Amino acid sequence: MASESGKLWGGRFVGTVDPIMEKFNSSITYDRHLWEVDVQGSKAYSRGLEKAGLLTKAEMDQILSGLDKVAEEWAQGIFRLNPNDEDIHTANERRLKELIGETAGKLHTGRSRNDQVVTDLRLWMRQTCSKLSALLWALIRTMVDRAEAERDILFPGYTHLQRAQPIRWSHWILSHAVALTRDAERLLEVQKRINVLPLGSGAIAGNPLGVDRELLRAELNFGAITLNSMDATSERDFVAEFLFWASLCMTHLSRVAEDLILYGTKEFSFVQLSDAYSTGSSLMPQKKNPDSLELIRSKAGRVFGRCAGLLMTLKGLPSTYNKDLQEDKEAVFEVSDTMSAVLQVATGVISTLQIHRENMAQALSPDMLATDLAYYLVRKGMPFRQAHEASGRAVFMAETKGVALNQLSLKDLQTISPLFSGDVSLVWDYGHSVEQYSALGGTARSSVDWQIGQVRALLQAQQSSITHKPIPK
Repeated sequence: MASESGKLWGGRFVGTVDPIMEKFNSSITYDRHLWEVDVQGSKAYSRGLEKAGLLTKAEMDQILSGLDKVAEEWAQGIFRLNPNDEDIHTANERRLKELIGETAGKLHTGRSRNDQVVTDLRLWMRQTCSKLSALLWALIRTMVDRAEAERDILFPGYTHLQRAQPIRWSHWILSHAVALTRDAERLLEVQKRINVLPLGSGAIAGNPLGVDRELLRAELNFGAITLNSMDATSERDFVAEFLFWASLCMTHLSRVAEDLILYGTKEFSFVQLSDAYSTGSSLMPQKKNPDSLELIRSKAGRVFGRCAGLLMTLKGLPSTYNKDLQEDKEAVFEVSDTMSAVLQVATGVISTLQIHRENMAQALSPDMLATDLAYYLVRKGMPFRQAHEASGRAVFMAETKGVALNQLSLKDLQTISPLFSGDVSLVWDYGHSVEQYSALGGTARSSVDWQIGQVRALLQAQQSSITHKPIPK
């Protein structure tokens, strides 16, 4: 229990801590987010102590009742912090003693803040992953719904920011949705590794008092128990994985944002953001700025920074717990909040986005069918390398004559290859162009429909998995 100084570690020390050090050492300003899971973990641990014979049934019930009152005060916003509450664990244990007396001092028997804090963090992150997973799938669902509704709209596909080939607008949407499905699957994997119980590891050597860790695992609904007490209290792989997941997901979201920012410019005029996700200029009244997308793009940098910062912290640590690890929580809380906001804003942007299909159609140009012209010759029996060269010569001829590629006469084309005949006119149809890419994954309507079905199946599979697995307490 806390010493007269109010510190959980104060018995060995005399005098007071420097006020600047006091503030420097404190984490209560942000780890108060853990109040609920800290109470949850303490209640489970009290049951473990009772089973081990370290608490009587009456003492356990007294502690459980006191912890319920602590939680009630937090929930109602009336919990009063003490200047000596350096972290959430100190605060809750101090208040528990005020409520039930000296029995509270038995709660920490065999438990260290080292295994307590990492248990709290895992409990909190497990819940957060579930919330973020739901938000991510809501975004993916919105994208797939939009792709299905607008699957027959054609517009230019780009490589190197140069017009490349005609594709379906829905194919573009799905290209980003599919990337996000990998993020959704990756988040489930991270959550599995988060869902491992460290409680009962003590400070470093383990628990010497017969506390049943399997009971603790069942009480807190963890999927497994950590294998080594030294590793359990010091490893933050699960935090690093979560921050990397967020970094990669933000990479994908930033790329969506960048495309839409470009497509929304006057130069493209393919899309227009809803007023709900735009802002104006303080000087230029005509401006409609895509601030929602720009902020999504910029938030990626913050998330990357948190991931890199934690890895730099971890890479030089000696074995077991070091106070450096206090840096993990701010990173997790900030990134969780950022991801929650970004996913919701992105969903709003996609669901309200207006498209200008006429501008998309007008942006299609015959030169984008040069590859189709090569494929035409391939279907006539010409090797692809020769067909590619022949198509390139046709492009050069059109540029030399100052005409569009489809305005070359059949006679012109036959000077390049005698394989050209009257049916070459079919090449200049954009609808025909996209429909030839019918192999799975392509931009033909049949393939786009298949992609939509595949993503919906992934969504259904995840929902079924969540429905049939035990719900974390």
